[in-house]
Amino acid sequence: MNDNQMSVVEHLSELRKRLIWIISGFVVALIFGFLVAGPVVEHIKNDPIAVNIEDWYVFGLSDALRIYMQVAFVIALAFTLPLILYHIWRFVSPGLMEEERKAIAAYIPFSFLLLIIGLLFGYYFLFPLIIGFLSGFSQMLGASETYGLTQYFQFLFNLILPISLLFELPIIILFLTSIRVVNPPLLIKFRKYAMLLSVIVAAMITPPDFISNIVVTIPIIILYEISIILSKRIYRKQLARQARYEEEFATIRTDDD
Repeated sequence: MNDNQMSVVEHLSELRKRLIWIISGFVVALIFGFLVAGPVVEHIKNDPIAVNIEDWYVFGLSDALRIYMQVAFVIALAFTLPLILYHIWRFVSPGLMEEERKAIAAYIPFSFLLLIIGLLFGYYFLFPLIIGFLSGFSQMLGASETYGLTQYFQFLFNLILPISLLFELPIIILFLTSIRVVNPPLLIKFRKYAMLLSVIVAAMITPPDFISNIVVTIPIIILYEISIILSKRIYRKQLARQARYEEEFATIRTDDD
């Protein structure tokens, strides 16, 4: 009983240490985010994607500060994600086999790469596509387009942040497959529900129009299918490794008999 209690205490102590590292890393990244948030905001404002907006407006005293903080937070989150995944890996690795530890460690650089790809995909493809589509309706109605800084950036964040995080889906599925929480048969069985969930998520993060929903839903479904393919590779290796262990165990028992 005492051994079990000590084990729990040690796990909690280890978790506390990992959380301190993550929080410390996030604070450092946030400071960096504050330093570069201004140039990033200026780049986004002057980017041709911004539908050639000449004048920007704020409608509240704290709007500009809020945008500055949000940009800094996004930058900090992007740079902290690999650190978060690394410490999650270190926390669960004692319960994994050596091959599983090495496989999961290899996912960490790819998680950062997928996050960046998701941000670029959301900003340079989805965002201008949806903005152009919506702006076309304003022009069709003969309406003059006046954009508030907060409304524009909020729309941007609400679109590209969920998309960039959804690009982490293959890594998450690989991780869960590696620790045997999910497997390809389960993912295939869940496929129809995943498609329905993709439509719901797309409807939540896009404007209420059919085109935007479809444009966002398709990448989510593709990412899920890629996750199944990658999960199958991990699962086949697990089955082969398990069969090898069972064969060795059977050989040892035969020799003992």
